[in-house]
Amino acid sequence: MAEQSATEAAADKLAAPAEEMINQWVEPLRQWVEQTFGLPLWGINLALLLLAVLLLHLIERVVLSRLATHAEKSRNLWDDALVHGLRHPLSFWLYSMGVLLALGIIAGQFSLGGAEKYLGTARQIVTLLALAWALIRMVKRFEALRTMPPPGTNVNAMDATTASAISKLLRAVVVVLVGLAILQNLGVSLSGVLAFGGVGGIAVGFAARDLLANFFGALMIHLDRPFKVGDWIRSPDREIEGTVEDIGWRLTRIRTFDMRPLYVPNAIFTSISVENPSRMYNRRIFETVGLRYEDAAQVGPIVAAVREMLEGHDEIDQTRTQIVNFTTYGEHSLNFFVYVFTRTTDWVKYHAIKQDVLLKVHDIIREHDAQVALPGQRLHFADVLSFEGRHHEHDAEAENAAASSDTQTRGSRRRSDSTAAATSSSAPVRRGDEASDTQETPDADSDA
Repeated sequence: MAEQSATEAAADKLAAPAEEMINQWVEPLRQWVEQTFGLPLWGINLALLLLAVLLLHLIERVVLSRLATHAEKSRNLWDDALVHGLRHPLSFWLYSMGVLLALGIIAGQFSLGGAEKYLGTARQIVTLLALAWALIRMVKRFEALRTMPPPGTNVNAMDATTASAISKLLRAVVVVLVGLAILQNLGVSLSGVLAFGGVGGIAVGFAARDLLANFFGALMIHLDRPFKVGDWIRSPDREIEGTVEDIGWRLTRIRTFDMRPLYVPNAIFTSISVENPSRMYNRRIFETVGLRYEDAAQVGPIVAAVREMLEGHDEIDQTRTQIVNFTTYGEHSLNFFVYVFTRTTDWVKYHAIKQDVLLKVHDIIREHDAQVALPGQRLHFADVLSFEGRHHEHDAEAENAAASSDTQTRGSRRRSDSTAAATSSSAPVRRGDEASDTQETPDADSDA
């Protein structure tokens, strides 16, 4: 307390001459305005305050505009970020302070003594908010300048993922520090807040363990840098594949190839394997070509011609492994394979190069009077079949069968005739209800 009172006394002693000098200049002006316009003292103070705020705002705009012009010509990036950070927060601070000072004048005129204490706290909070806003704007502007340096500066571009991580961390620090300062100005004990953070942090940690896991997952991504914004990644463990659009502290946004957004919690990347095809040096062409067994004599010349073609191809990387060899006797073909790497890693250009290589391989095969094998099956018979002999034998068998059929038909007809005659001679005469009205027998005639 003694040190504080000594400091305040020293400050009052230093401010007294300046205040006395200001009163010597301002007091005659106040008396002239009061006598000329008939305004009370507090009204004159409000008018002068409004005039001062407008004048300071005009000066601020002119000064910052000139500083911005000089900053654009310099090769340093900090001055650009500083001017950009001060532009809007400084105007906010000027007008906010003008409003609070005007409220103080009105409170003094109407004897609102308790309002001055709150207005002083409000001025401190406004100053802290303006400072935090300016720092955040400076950090964001510097991030943009470091990731995309303007022409004429000797600054290498920083990785967007790293710059974003540092920017987010610095902004979080600014928010936390300014928040603690505001709490202190509001009369909150920081020791109690820190004690609560130590004791209650355990409970918060258990309750928000997933959130903390995602946070530390993002931290590991920024430190290890397995991928960055713009990379094409995929995971063999999960159905994750696409282009990284943003790496946040909780989620990573990935745009899949069917243009759907995929949001992956950062904690997942600590437990899965991630493949980054964007960092490949080359793309591989690995194809197997099959020739017919009838073209076995041309396999060697074809393989040699294909190897020569690939060694002279402009889009094939000659520093990488190149293999063109006959490899297997297949079920339907004699197989040789092509194993080379392209210079490009671009997906579309790679397929155009692969198409050109395969078409040239097919042309080489045709130049050697060979053909690409197709899936097929060959049948081998133990005995040679004579289709003409089989035809005559079939005709003889058919004639014998027809003759036998005619003989059987005639025999069956004879048997049916004799059976019918025997049946008519031995049939009894029907009487009563069983006799037909139209039937007549010799016995019946003789009896009559």
